[in-house]
Amino acid sequence: MTATMQAVVYHGPRDVRAGREPVPGCGPGEVRVRVDACAVCGTDLKTYLHGNPRIRPPMIIGHEFTGLVGDVGEGADGLAPGDRVVMATSIACGRCRYCAAGWTNLCTDLTPMGFAYPGGMAEFVTIPARAVAGGHVVRVPEGVPAAHAALAEPLSCTVNACENAGIGAGDVVLVVGAGPMGIMNGCMARQFGAGRVLLAEIHPDRLRLAEAFGFDRLINSAEDDLAAVVRDETSGLGADVVIVAAPAAEPQQQAVHLVRKRGTVCLFASLPKDASTLRLDSRAIHYGELRVVGSSDSTPRHVERAVALIAGGALPADQLVTHTLALDGIGEAYQRMQRGETLRVVLKP
Repeated sequence: MTATMQAVVYHGPRDVRAGREPVPGCGPGEVRVRVDACAVCGTDLKTYLHGNPRIRPPMIIGHEFTGLVGDVGEGADGLAPGDRVVMATSIACGRCRYCAAGWTNLCTDLTPMGFAYPGGMAEFVTIPARAVAGGHVVRVPEGVPAAHAALAEPLSCTVNACENAGIGAGDVVLVVGAGPMGIMNGCMARQFGAGRVLLAEIHPDRLRLAEAFGFDRLINSAEDDLAAVVRDETSGLGADVVIVAAPAAEPQQQAVHLVRKRGTVCLFASLPKDASTLRLDSRAIHYGELRVVGSSDSTPRHVERAVALIAGGALPADQLVTHTLALDGIGEAYQRMQRGETLRVVLKP
């Protein structure tokens, strides 16, 4: 009889549910992991609400996972049973021009966990040989709680954003959007040396969640003139860096008016494919000599830095994980996320 496990499976829009699935095997070059925590991200919620053309159902979802190595296939060097691991979960080909430059997150043939391969919302997940060989598996030091380790993937994306934005010592950083990723970007900006971190949001509930993180200024941009507040906070110059973590066109368009001359705007949140065209003030960019950069996903190097920060206690992981549920609590996780009650929900098999 085939052994089975509990797993969360995407069957289509509005149809994501926990059920029994076969336990995956472990072939040459592969590693099978016993999962003990998998966080639910905004992409998982969007997939549930609207579907995802990159996922062919049925598919076990989940990419923010951690667990202990159980089985190691022949040729999967550098890993041993009992190792706690996380992943840079968008697996690169290792051969294209972008991979050769170290930009594996921009690979021309990305195959993400939970999309191209069964993901980590399950009792077991098998990490493919392509990921093991490409260095996408990152070991976590002993003593790091599973729920904290599961934050490595989303936090690695903020490492990439802060690098792309060029945040340096003493910078004033404005983060627009106080959802989970906005708060994580604010926390990471401090690790990059930001002198002051301002956080703007239009939803009062999210601002209340953000109060615990000690940012230098929380701004309700539905009530206050954001540009005026930023000028007041920066002696009229504007922020050194603006990271837009709100998935809406208006804050992305406004961002070029919130930075100082030669400042940087980082577009972290994506817009829907059919509504992604912006109306940017080119004069602000031209005369201010602004940098407008994007930031998407992360590389193994970014994951390694996120793990080191988590393990060293530099990030408020306890505050970022607001809810812990069983795998069959995925429906409750989506409901709480839609109500704005959560930062990160972690599912534990």
